[in-house]
Order: sequence, then structure tokens, then C-alpha cells
Amino acid sequence: MAVPVVETNNIISNPEGGCPLQVGEGTYHLQDDLHLATPPPHPSEAPIVNPNPLATVPTPPTTGVKLSLVSLGTRNKTPVFSLKDGVTVPTFGNDNPALVAPVTKEGVKRRKPKNNIIKSSSSFVSRVITHEASTKRLNDRNPDGLFAFANINRAFQWLDLSSKQKDEPLAKILFTKAHMLSHDVNELTKSASHIDVVMGSSAGDIIWYEPISQKYARINKNGVVSNSPVTHIKWIPGSENLFMAAHANGQIVVYDKEKEDALFTPELSSPSVEAIKSCGRQPLQILKSVNSRNQKTNPVALWKIANHKVCQFAFSPDQRHLAIVLEDGSLRVMDYLKEEALDIFRSYYGGLISVCWSPDGKYIVTGGQDDLVTIWSFPERKIVARCQGHNSWVSAVAFDPWRCDERTYRFGSVGDDCRLLLWDFSVGMLHRPRALQASARHRTSLLPSNTQHANRHRADSAGNRVRSDSQRTAGIDSTYDQTVRHPVEPRARTALLPPIMSKIVGDDPISWLGFQEDSIMTSSLEGHIRTWDRPREGINDNYNGYTSSPAVSASAAASGSGSGFADSAMGSL
Repeated sequence: MAVPVVETNNIISNPEGGCPLQVGEGTYHLQDDLHLATPPPHPSEAPIVNPNPLATVPTPPTTGVKLSLVSLGTRNKTPVFSLKDGVTVPTFGNDNPALVAPVTKEGVKRRKPKNNIIKSSSSFVSRVITHEASTKRLNDRNPDGLFAFANINRAFQWLDLSSKQKDEPLAKILFTKAHMLSHDVNELTKSASHIDVVMGSSAGDIIWYEPISQKYARINKNGVVSNSPVTHIKWIPGSENLFMAAHANGQIVVYDKEKEDALFTPELSSPSVEAIKSCGRQPLQILKSVNSRNQKTNPVALWKIANHKVCQFAFSPDQRHLAIVLEDGSLRVMDYLKEEALDIFRSYYGGLISVCWSPDGKYIVTGGQDDLVTIWSFPERKIVARCQGHNSWVSAVAFDPWRCDERTYRFGSVGDDCRLLLWDFSVGMLHRPRALQASARHRTSLLPSNTQHANRHRADSAGNRVRSDSQRTAGIDSTYDQTVRHPVEPRARTALLPPIMSKIVGDDPISWLGFQEDSIMTSSLEGHIRTWDRPREGINDNYNGYTSSPAVSASAAASGSGSGFADSAMGSL
């Protein structure tokens, strides 16, 4: 006998004076805590068996609540940091005539998916609940307001965070046996009448969703291209149709939202790919290249990164490079336009979970199972600092572009310890102290000459990068693998950076972090979306939004961080 599905409602609270964030520039006040309703299991869904023999309850296949934010107006524009003069960024796949979009008479009119999700008869979609006044709410809202798309277990909610009814979703989709694990909004195609959302599920299926018309399309249906969960998904910058999805089997797949699926057969015609595959040490297997002439169906491209789960990836601001973190503890940087792996770095220990780029593309920040946040210099191809302050796994990292400039950076991190940490660092502060440099030179001078050569890497450009002799694979020419594999840097030789603010912000693990022009936002495993307003006075005058330097002062000591940033950071070095 079927069990009736009982839906619960979201709850919003406005705590007075609760959980303020004390930082040098002022106090971030908690504006509201929106608690998303966790949907009950579908009646037909079989009980989930937890493989842990010590567990007392089943663990659902979820990764916590993630948010995708979009504003259809002119506000909330992220500061843009200028790239090198004369640098032009080609579009992914623009050299392949088979990927050139046909010219149509539709002009700027965006194509929508074909299927009505409200009237859908698909067994994949269980139920769709729309707000009775959704049309009126959309017509009356401020166009500069913020939409949010959020996943919680088998539910996917469309929220209007600028509305007084932000606790009432404009639409809620309930799926039958799949949990949405990641989603993203296409910034290029958004308009007042169109939003392209793509979401990846624990079943491997991908949904292309247009919320205003309530239309959808199902991609990678029943895992026809890749049959493992989608761990991370993003639209390719500058592309209307292409998005990239990471799967739990170590694959990264490029899909076209408007192409049909077909049973995928690897294309291994390149001798170099065959050779790399046979050696077992390949940094990247190109199972289908973006340059393939066979582009009538998905996938557009498919890369095997490793035999471990890809946890997350991030596009660089120059729209050329991709930073990938995996469960095996590696950070891999690739030129995704050329489909080439460039560098492989390793965590201190354990897997890496989260990754992001600095707004100017000079630094990569990662967080993982070693409870550390790590800063890597992309131009210098090396680790520059480890950030110690979390007591558990670091689930998300993000830069605050409104408090970054050419020399000073602010970023935040959240983790399973329920903490939100804020960090400041500057270029000069991350340089190694002279005593440490002298010690390093002394140790290097005692090494045999061939060892010195093995540990020396060229870091000027991808074309001139040379691997060490010790990393060559017998029988495989070095031209097949120009990837630099960097050894783990000892902690004693790495700068240690303390946080400027550390705060427990809830009772459940934090799973997402985002910075807006007027706020800081987090979301948690059990559905709490918290928003802190930025300090009202001084942020526009002192920092001018884009270019002025955030002052690092001893006032951080009085703000609850435990010590002044400059003194504590230099003391730790």
C-alpha cells in the first residue's frame, strides 16, 4: 500500500544579534537563516543500505545543500580583474567545424528544452510543486534581486531571495530515486525571460532545466554516456550550449545541452593515447577529443582523469585552464582548450575536496581531508602556504572578489567542523623567511648533482616545461607526457597562515560558501542557508568595490581572531 507523501515547508528565522562575524573591517551581522525542508523518501524508493558495519542508520547519497545564484539585473556584478593586454581567449572547440553552431533566424531568442516538467510522465520526476502566485511574484519582483537554486536530498528548489516570501519556493521538483548533487546557471544566456540551469544527479542523469517556462530535458539518460554519479557540473565559460560534468568514476565529460545521447564507445585512434594508456601512469586519457569529427551526439569530449572520484573542478579567470581536485589527494591543472595536463600537485595527506581560483588567476586554493586550506601559485607552479584552522574536512573554499586586489587577497573556507573561516594574505607575506631559504639552500647543496637535477622543474610555460629524469617511464617517450609531477613540500619548509576569523555558525556541517557584493552566504548539510550582511560603513569608501587594498590591521586581534593578522602570520613563518 502506497504511503502518502507529506511535504514540509521551509522555515526562515531572523536571529537578533546571533552569530556575528567580527573582522578587522567591521562586523558581519546574520540577516536570516532559511531552513529548507528535507523531503521524505519516495514510497517506491528501496531502503538505502549503509556499507559501514558500525552505522546505525542508512546514509543517503547526498553531498549537502549547494546554491547556484543568479541576478537578472545589473546589480551583484562580480568585479572583473584585467588579464594581460592582448590576450584573447578562444572558445572551447572553435577549431572543430563539426561544433560550429548553425545560423538560425531566431536571433537572440534562446532555445528552451522541449518537455514540460509539470506535466511530465517520466518515472524520474516524482512531483513538481509550483507556487500558486509564481507568475505574479515574477512580474512584481525587483529585476536586480537574487534567485537561488538549491538541492536538498531528492528535492530541487527555486527560491527568490529578494522576496519577502523567500521561504516559499517558486518551484520545487521532487525526483524519484535520484539526488541532485551539483548544479549551475549559465550566466551567458540568462535574461528576464530565460534561465538555463543544469544539474547532475546521484544516478548519473543530467537535467537541463528552464524554470521560467518549466521545461526540461534529460541528458545522459540511464548513464548511456557515463553511468556513475555526477559529482560536479559547470557551464563552460563563454558557451551557450556546452557544459562540463565530473563523474565519480574519474571521468570529466563535455556535453551539449541540445544534442541527443548515444551509447558511448571510446575513440582511441591516437597512438600517443594508446601508449599512455598502456604505461598506467597517464595524467589524462582522451577517450573522445573535442576535435573529433563525430559530434552528432553526446559526448562532445570525454577525458579519463584518474581511477578515483573527481570531487570538484574550477575554470580559471582567463577561461583557458582547469583546476581539478580528486579523492586520491591530487590537484591537477590542465589546459582544457588543448586537452593537455600541465601539473600534478599532492595534498599533505588524504583527498582534496574543494578548489577555486583567485580573481586574477594567480593563485589556486584547495581544501580537503587533511583539514588544511592550501594556497598554490599558478605562475610559479608551487605551494606557497598552508592555512591551518579547521578541525575537520574542508568542504568549500571561495575568494571574496570585493576584497581582493593585485597584491592582497581575501578568501573563506567552510567545513565539516561547522566553522566559517576568513583568511587574508598578501604577496609579500607569503615569501619564505631568509632563515628558511638559507636552510633550504644548505640542504640542496648536500644533495648529489643528479638529485638536484631530478628536483628541478621549469615553470615558465607549458611548452618549455621539462619533467625530471626520475619521472620518466621506461619505454614511453617523454613527448607523450610533459606533465610535471610535484613532490609534497615538507611542512617545515612551507609558510603557515592563520585565519583572521573563525566562527562556528551552526550545528551541522557546512557544505557551500559564496560571497556577494553585500553579503556572505553559507549552506549546510541539513539545509540551513545563512546570510550575513557586510559592514554598512566604509566598505564602499575604503575599498571602492574593485581596486583598493584591504587594510590589514591589528584590529583583527580585537575582533575575535585571537591575534593580529600581520603579527600572527609572520610569527608562524
